[in-house]
Amino acid sequence: MSEGTVAGHTLFSDPAVESIVSGLEKALGVPGGGLKRSSFRDNHRVWVEPARLASALKHLREAGMDLLIDLSAADYLGYQDAEHRYGVWYILENTSTGTRIMVRSWADDPSPCLPSAFDIWRGSDWMEREVYDLLGIQFTGHPDLRRILMPDEFAGHPLRKDYPLRGMGERHHFVPLARDES
Repeated sequence: MSEGTVAGHTLFSDPAVESIVSGLEKALGVPGGGLKRSSFRDNHRVWVEPARLASALKHLREAGMDLLIDLSAADYLGYQDAEHRYGVWYILENTSTGTRIMVRSWADDPSPCLPSAFDIWRGSDWMEREVYDLLGIQFTGHPDLRRILMPDEFAGHPLRKDYPLRGMGERHHFVPLARDES
């Protein structure tokens, strides 16, 4: 399936996705075709500004996108055409129809922050904690936002592009484990 363009706005080749995104634009008060969208090889993406992200995710849940497949992020520091420091994406699926949509948003320094999706999909709990731990993006409203992979004493966020390749001396702060010689 190919995608078309009307008045400079991309239309999704999948009518179900087009209907969901049109409804999302209406719910957010964005003029028709006002959300940036793209489609490539049946991967449908829509960009939502951080201030409208919580409303967008709630609307999509009510529109049948009942499964949060993935929530992750990347640091775009140093990318030539990057407008924002961090990109965050949510991959959603309607388990009845198999329709999938990727919702993309962004966060910037000095204190990157997005609303938590925990109240919408409980499964976002550990995914948000992982993004927080490795990239330092805060999720407001998360009930237990703390490190999940790195030790509590670890300074910094290791997946940030400005984190030094040789670390920040954190190995000196850890007590070595004793080996059982038996």
